[in-house]
Amino acid sequence: MPTFSGSCLCRAVTYQGKAELGGGHCHCTACRKSSGTSHCSHMIVTESDFRLTGELRFYDSAADSGNLVSRGFCPNCGSAIYSKNSSMPGMVFVRASSLDTPEVFQPQMVVYAANAVSWSQINADLPHFDSMPSAEDIAAMMA
Repeated sequence: MPTFSGSCLCRAVTYQGKAELGGGHCHCTACRKSSGTSHCSHMIVTESDFRLTGELRFYDSAADSGNLVSRGFCPNCGSAIYSKNSSMPGMVFVRASSLDTPEVFQPQMVVYAANAVSWSQINADLPHFDSMPSAEDIAAMMA
């Protein structure tokens, strides 16, 4: 099973994990605003396979679906590390941008493609969803 590691910019927060279950690029407004660019890339990992050292600060907000999304970031440098979604307990969504080896991440889908800004390039080879796909659609892609 492949392993991965990552950190914030100042390295006050580091993490390690086992295999990713899947993941993709999200173009929702919240991901754009929290990333400072056109989208966020998230690697889905089982929470029990994820180990973090250091302290995070969390910002909670409602997703379009009404689910609570908790975004964890370093309180020192502000780097986004991971998020959790109340609709998927036991999973963490690791920001691919925080990986030590970014090539570990293999995106499998694009969500909120309808919200993509005109200057963002979307990989036409990946399945696209105009909004958030159902849990069943996500599970099928991760299988």
